[in-house]
Amino acid sequence: MPCYELSIETHFSAAHQLRGYPGDCARLHGHNWHVKLFVECHELDELGLAIDYKILKKELKSALEPWDHYNLNDIPPFDSINPSSENVARELFISMTQRLNNERIKVSCIEIAETCTAKVRYSES
Repeated sequence: MPCYELSIETHFSAAHQLRGYPGDCARLHGHNWHVKLFVECHELDELGLAIDYKILKKELKSALEPWDHYNLNDIPPFDSINPSSENVARELFISMTQRLNNERIKVSCIEIAETCTAKVRYSES
């Protein structure tokens, strides 16, 4: 069965601190987080598209808007779990699957980079 994998990238800026971490990241600091969303599709629509990139961009921006230019530690669920890049990726994956998954489209992966050398990928496959 053919599979198309699409991706879209964006960024957001946010502060965080890792509670209980024995190092610098326990102090409040910020990142320009780079986000990459991956979706897969096995069947194109009548226009020959998996999904319009405009929809992907709109939904991803909408999911990130509550975090952009805020302290993640003040925002649920990060007020009770550490806003590590791993947890941020998982929470964004959950949000995007709720927004996008349907009979044709499936969110396959979220990649989050705190810096150009520190990235995490989250999937549930």
